[in-house]
Amino acid sequence: MFKLSKLYIITGPAGVGKSTISKKLAEKSAKSVLIEGDEIYHQVVGGYAPAWKEGNHLDVFWKVCINTIKIYLENDYDVVFNYIVTPENLDKLKLAFSAFQIKFAVLMVDEETLMLRDSLRDEDCQMKERCIVLLKSFRNHNYNKNNIFDTSNLSVDDSVDTIMNDNRFVL
Repeated sequence: MFKLSKLYIITGPAGVGKSTISKKLAEKSAKSVLIEGDEIYHQVVGGYAPAWKEGNHLDVFWKVCINTIKIYLENDYDVVFNYIVTPENLDKLKLAFSAFQIKFAVLMVDEETLMLRDSLRDEDCQMKERCIVLLKSFRNHNYNKNNIFDTSNLSVDDSVDTIMNDNRFVL
């Protein structure tokens, strides 16, 4: 039997809407916390290295994330966690939180929608063509097809409602 609190893991390429959907998802719960993986990763100042480069601090990052998520779940908070989550990272999270219900959604959109959403960001936050590179990378990961969620033609509210209510996202 699962404990009462839930873990929602939201991933997808840059610009797909992870932060927007995650925030709205957290707002729907009476007792919740939103954990933005990027914010945790960027807490390191001295010795910082981008996650995709050698010398990164991903091992420490994942330890911090797992411990933080665990504290909140064990204190009856629903947790919404968003970050770039590979199938290998997902296995770590599933193992660490097997006592809790986990919902996992890989947000995807078509290229045109992705570029439109990216263009709506502040200029200094736009990823431009890098968004397409990341989208293609996500398409090549071996995610369970039930967890892939194309939000191209959905509003934020419709996307959140689907993640909350559709059991295909339960791991």
